[in-house]
Amino acid sequence: MFTGIVSALGRVAEKAPGRLAVESPAVTPGLAVGGSVAVNGACLTVTEVEGDVFFADVVPETFARTNLGQLATGSQVNLETPVTLQQPLDGHLVQGHVDGTARVLAVSEVELGREVTIELPKALARFVAEKGSIAVDGTSLTVAGLDEVSFTVALIPTTLSGSLAGSYQPGRVVNLEVDLLARYAERLVRATKPQVGEN
Repeated sequence: MFTGIVSALGRVAEKAPGRLAVESPAVTPGLAVGGSVAVNGACLTVTEVEGDVFFADVVPETFARTNLGQLATGSQVNLETPVTLQQPLDGHLVQGHVDGTARVLAVSEVELGREVTIELPKALARFVAEKGSIAVDGTSLTVAGLDEVSFTVALIPTTLSGSLAGSYQPGRVVNLEVDLLARYAERLVRATKPQVGEN
């Protein structure tokens, strides 16, 4: 389980079929083989640690369903280590299970930061609400604006400098994970709705 608060930026040291290596002097020393780490919001299991580099096995489906498949040697990635019971829950509950990918549509400079508009996949739209939470590349963000096909997030300088968000440009593919609580709420509402033909 994660909170969507990026621990550090890492750099892809190697990418091969079924394998990803990431260099991060800030994160790797705290990792152990068998432990979890979120890479751009996708939870991966650490299989090996060498100095400042950790390795993870990545199945083809994960490469295909997330933006990890588009990474190349040298690409920067968001990294987050799992939350512990000793940590405050600063962001929101993030599982590290990417629900889908979407493209950045627009980036606008605003007072004290930037606004980024991202396409909203139809299958995820019912889980996204204005002022609600969403994880973009594993970063916990608040939805500032919303319509039928896109949503907008407002990014402060700290987020821009400490995560991939500072490099977002139109066309960039990002990973999305909807709010876990919204998903369960939608499921409960659906389960209690009378079915067609019921009294």
